[in-house]
Amino acid sequence: MAGGPTTVALASAVTDAGGFAFLPAGYLTVAAFEALLGEARAAGRPFGVNLFVPQPGVIDPAAYAAYRDELAGEATALGVDLPAQPRHDDDAWGEKVDLLVADPVPLVSLTFGLPAAADIRRLQAAGSRVLATVTTPDEARAADEAGVDGLVVQGPAAGGHSGTFDPRRPIRDEATADVVRAIRSASALPVVAGGGVNGPAAVRDLLAAGAEAVAVGTLLLRAEEAGTSATHRAALADPAFATTVVTHAFTGRPARALRNGFIDRHGTTAPYGYPELHHLTRDLRRAAAAAGDPHRLHLWAGTGHRSAVAAPAAEIVRGLV
Repeated sequence: MAGGPTTVALASAVTDAGGFAFLPAGYLTVAAFEALLGEARAAGRPFGVNLFVPQPGVIDPAAYAAYRDELAGEATALGVDLPAQPRHDDDAWGEKVDLLVADPVPLVSLTFGLPAAADIRRLQAAGSRVLATVTTPDEARAADEAGVDGLVVQGPAAGGHSGTFDPRRPIRDEATADVVRAIRSASALPVVAGGGVNGPAAVRDLLAAGAEAVAVGTLLLRAEEAGTSATHRAALADPAFATTVVTHAFTGRPARALRNGFIDRHGTTAPYGYPELHHLTRDLRRAAAAAGDPHRLHLWAGTGHRSAVAAPAAEIVRGLV
């Protein structure tokens, strides 16, 4: 989970409880990513890494300017300035791949699409198995053809960003087990399934649908070892935040979050465009977290968020099995 929740302490606790942890490369500078890898290696446990695949960056400058104007009141309330011009980057993709080729990890997962096949082969030649996040059978077939070693099947109930290859594709409600079954019929690659996992019954259902393993994220957001902000933690336990919705208002890419004031105000007017909107709202969201303002913060959460508890990560993981 990029952006703070996944720490080395959380990864270590999950591994010690019998799970396998992935560390996020997303949003980190190359230096910060290298430092995170060093800290994780010093902890002495195996781990994987998740990479954000570069996005094309297609936002219209006029749409960006209009949305920036729309958010001016939100920024003023928190005392932050919004970037005047859209910013695009590839999340230092090449440099991060170079680090993982030079010092490989057992598993590398990809999200937001597929990179060049040559990059997949470089990671594999270094000794890593590569998993692609997919949300539909067509995406699974494309990942299979690209030569990945396995699939992370993400159901629509998952919290945070959707891994959909097409950000403009409507994310319709569908049980993760049904998505797994459809994708297993399209590809023989091994499957890790995630999305809406709220307890051991969900784990059993996904394994029965054909998954080899089950991924969880939201259930660990309130774990003692997680780096989740206090504002986000409180909202996950607050009965006032009763529902989750898929929105692109925060980052220009669809993501499931607790419904809050920002989504209500801007969910229907926000343009698409990742990572440009991510950069536009980043300082605003950071200020909201620091100020304890849950109605201007991206409260990423899956549909099983009510099952997230404040407890040691080991207790949460053991509860799933």
